[in-house]
Amino acid sequence: MRLHRALHGLALLALCAAYLEGGLSKLMDFPGALAEMQHFGLEPAAPLAVAVIALELGASALVLSGRLRWLGALALGAFTVAASVVANDFWAMSGPERTPAMHAFFEHLGLAGGFALVAWHDLITPEAPHAGR
Repeated sequence: MRLHRALHGLALLALCAAYLEGGLSKLMDFPGALAEMQHFGLEPAAPLAVAVIALELGASALVLSGRLRWLGALALGAFTVAASVVANDFWAMSGPERTPAMHAFFEHLGLAGGFALVAWHDLITPEAPHAGR
């Protein structure tokens, strides 16, 4: 049973790793976070950067803690799809940048699917710690 719990915890950490790194990096380099928002045409940059930091770190904390895991997973999944639409709009591209953007888009779609499965599992498994709370 310990191996099962360890694997579960490691899998959740792996799912959240990019969001933990992204949130902490933006927090440590707020001017860089502002530049990232502006690069993608997102205004007002400062409140959006703060919201992204809060979402990446807060939703990751929910997923990892088990408290409202389903909500954190759905938030990260929705954020992933939205960010991928903004950053990997391969349908509006041509030339050599189109294919890598298309691959990145579908990789992120798969990641969002992983978060949807985490939410689904948390909601249907009453014996899971903190399920549905």
